[in-house]
Amino acid sequence: MDDRSSPLYIQIAQQLRQSVHGGTYRVNERLPAESQLAERFGVNRHTLRQAIALLKQEGLLRIERGRGTFVTAAPIRYAIGKRVRYNESLKAQGLTVRFELVRSLELPATESVAKGLSLKVGTPVALVERLGYADDVPISVGTGYFPLMLFPDLLSAESIQSLEATGSISKWLRDRYDTDHIRQSTVVSARLVQSSDARLLALPLNQPILLAESVNVDQKGRVIEYGVAKLRGDRMEMVFDN
Repeated sequence: MDDRSSPLYIQIAQQLRQSVHGGTYRVNERLPAESQLAERFGVNRHTLRQAIALLKQEGLLRIERGRGTFVTAAPIRYAIGKRVRYNESLKAQGLTVRFELVRSLELPATESVAKGLSLKVGTPVALVERLGYADDVPISVGTGYFPLMLFPDLLSAESIQSLEATGSISKWLRDRYDTDHIRQSTVVSARLVQSSDARLLALPLNQPILLAESVNVDQKGRVIEYGVAKLRGDRMEMVFDN
């Protein structure tokens, strides 16, 4: 190793860093198992994990629970503009986008949901929650709340099947309800991931996520959705398009 005066984990991190920059391990490629790397460098797993943690902090590696350690790709950019165009934004970066329906149900509007939809607390709303993937990696949990007074059949089997087939909330609203999907406002914050979202996103509990709360309207200016998107902070960045 280059600098034998440095702690072992720093020497190992430097070796791995050079392997990544030299092309031995490519973007999105999984590194060998911990046991293999520990044996290669002649150290215990604790020392190896210190080196991995250092490179993770630098943004060079990412750890996916149950899958292993991967070389990090460039951050996925999510453009926040007037139009809600999540799918198009990711596809333009060469990513394969897909969604899994997590749940869909009717519930009374809580205070925060009622405020977002400009409704009275307790008004029936539809909740639709989906897990989003980019190149088969889970990156987002999106929860949309819709006023049932505007979309009374939104939770019908036919409607949900249409959403799953379409994949895009904007296209689904346009095709099924002749409704535009225009972003009125977005508030972004950061927080530690909660346990339910950590399971879906394959993240440890101490991992930060981006939280985006949006109010979306139709072509008549009516509020049609209050959306809450939880995005992996280690994979995504938001760009506000003015």
